Amino acid sequence: MKEILWLGRGGQGAFTAAKLFGAAYIQGHEKQYALAFPSFGPERRGAPVRAFTKLDESPVLDRSQTEQADFIVVLDDTLYAPDLQTQLKPGGRIIVNSKAPIPDTFTFDGEAVASEFRLPTVNTVMLGIVSALSGYITEEQAVSAIEGYMPEKIQARNIGAVKLAREAVQA
Repeated sequence: MKEILWLGRGGQGAFTAAKLFGAAYIQGHEKQYALAFPSFGPERRGAPVRAFTKLDESPVLDRSQTEQADFIVVLDDTLYAPDLQTQLKPGGRIIVNSKAPIPDTFTFDGEAVASEFRLPTVNTVMLGIVSALSGYITEEQAVSAIEGYMPEKIQARNIGAVKLAREAVQA
């Protein structure tokens, strides 16, 4: 099973990104399954949120929180802590939305791309980054998931952000 842990703050769209990634993973595949779910309490906007995407070639029935992830995606760099390394599977990677480099992580200034597309959050930018780095989903699958789950009026901007983020990684 492939597992992605998304860390963000309430209102940043971590759960939306987790759902979109799962929806993209199953696009056009009968034998691929995904489960996405959040973990948060009665917190308010801005409080830390964890979301999970689990991907497999058999139905995903385990709804427990991810203990060891293939990828950890941090939408807000204030949520990064070095001990996140202990939550990675061997060969796993941490991806952080940050202007400044952070040792042992892949950092990317998602805010710059989000502002270019007038997006209030970096969730789809980071979706593009992790999709390119993981190879679990294609650009076409990510676009299809956005078209299937996001309101039409914001689809083009989010698709543009995913594409630009993927291009930046692949350059």
